[in-house]
Amino acid sequence: MSPYVLDWVNLLLRFAHVVVAIAWIGASFYFVFLDNSLTPPEDADVKAKGVDGELWAVHGGGFYHPQKYLVAPPRIPQNLHWFYWESYSTWLTGFALFSVMYLYQADSFLIDKRVHDWTPAAAGATTLAFLAVFWLAYDSICRVWGQRRHGERIVSVLVFALIVLASWLACRWYAGRAAFVLVGAMMATAMSANVFFWIIPGQRKVIAQMRAGEPVGALHGQRAKQRSVHNTYFTLPVLVAMLSNHYGFLYGAPRNWLVLVLVMGAGALIRHFFVARHQALVQRRAPPWGTAAAGCIIIAGVVAWLAPTRQAATATPASVSFAQVQQVVSQRCVQCHNEQLANKNIQLHTPALIAAHAQQIYQQAVLQKTMPLNNVTQITDAERATLARWYEQGALSTVH
Repeated sequence: MSPYVLDWVNLLLRFAHVVVAIAWIGASFYFVFLDNSLTPPEDADVKAKGVDGELWAVHGGGFYHPQKYLVAPPRIPQNLHWFYWESYSTWLTGFALFSVMYLYQADSFLIDKRVHDWTPAAAGATTLAFLAVFWLAYDSICRVWGQRRHGERIVSVLVFALIVLASWLACRWYAGRAAFVLVGAMMATAMSANVFFWIIPGQRKVIAQMRAGEPVGALHGQRAKQRSVHNTYFTLPVLVAMLSNHYGFLYGAPRNWLVLVLVMGAGALIRHFFVARHQALVQRRAPPWGTAAAGCIIIAGVVAWLAPTRQAATATPASVSFAQVQQVVSQRCVQCHNEQLANKNIQLHTPALIAAHAQQIYQQAVLQKTMPLNNVTQITDAERATLARWYEQGALSTVH
């Protein structure tokens, strides 16, 4: 597949993935808000119908009145809307995008030989196993411990420990960028599997029992609710893991697995604040600001931890000639950025092109250290320092 076609496939899959993910996350967030914002109905006729909670809302110039029945309406309508294709479409487009980016191009994106030197086939097979094993382990934890006394607390601790272990392993086996995305993908796979294996089947069984006039088993609803709650807490950690591939200072940190765990943990805490806030407003209690503050403090701590440090200059740094810069770029960058192969539409094979892209070179190779990708051309810290001095001393004035 040519780089041009591959870029188009990447773009279209990414666009589709974002669109359906917005639909899934938006629906999930709305129903969590709705569930936690319902108030007992005041109208006697509404109560008589079996309505347990209601919400009046205004949006787009119209009034809305959603109602939730304690068990079910007296007659279950034939035309029920099911919320599951948003989830399935998100996973399918995400897996396709992951396959195109990381599995198909394992040598470039999945493997960093400085981290772990293995074949693309082995790396790809282990990646797929990551998705499956995490789901099986997570699902087993929920089924074994979920119905016990204090079960949800135990489940929370064990799932968190499982995510920490998976993050550590991923960062020891894969390129940092791929490791972060893989952890997000494994959690997203569990979210979609929750919908496919538990939430939708449970709802179908409950409705079938109601229509048949049979007693409704409480376990189906309990498990569906459990997995739905887990999904809402997974959402922000998954999003930050997926977005991290744009920020090399995160996945390129020395203890990147800990960075990932901390920012995902902060996302879960902040999500908990919003979930609990809906309940607090209905019950006229103060929102749990401490939870939100804890998430923000963790993020602030990571920001301070990863901040670049400048050593005090002991002497005026030697000026850098353009010949030195061109030598570094020719050895480390031109392989992927030339007239025949212009990755990301960047060419660096002439002095004028190097000067024109000085800012991008400084940003990608010096500040974020995301280029060369996975350091495939083995650029050294001294060569990055050469590029830094060239840019900081006025890159455009040192071309000639």
